Amino acid sequence: MSGTGESGRPLGLDTLIHLGRRRPTPDPVRRLPVPEGMTAPLGCDAVAVPDRLGPLVVPLLPRVGCVYTDGAHWWWIVPSDSDYALPWPAPAHYAPGALVPATARLIHRPEGTVPYTPPIPLYLALCRVTGTAPDWSRAVSA
Repeated sequence: MSGTGESGRPLGLDTLIHLGRRRPTPDPVRRLPVPEGMTAPLGCDAVAVPDRLGPLVVPLLPRVGCVYTDGAHWWWIVPSDSDYALPWPAPAHYAPGALVPATARLIHRPEGTVPYTPPIPLYLALCRVTGTAPDWSRAVSA
């Protein structure tokens, strides 16, 4: 299969290579590292919010697990599958496998040996700061 330009003529290999090189490359990602001395027996996913919302969420949580920042987002480690039947409110982003930008760095390490922020309190705190009703409290339409 060959590409064609606006004129309908086939694009040459040099042109296709040039176009491919101009495409922006995605930022490198990595799995969030669990701090030394901690274990993640339930696996790890991550939930992110824009930097401006992070400080608003923390005081609403009964327990804060590991928190990371990449300069644009705050990331919380939650147990794997914490998105099961739970639509996280926008602008939150759920990252299965805790794959995040490689620039993320730890900004909060809790006491103890597990890195998790409890997902339901985190979900409710995010709903509160984003003005979103929790999914289970929305009216059901017939």
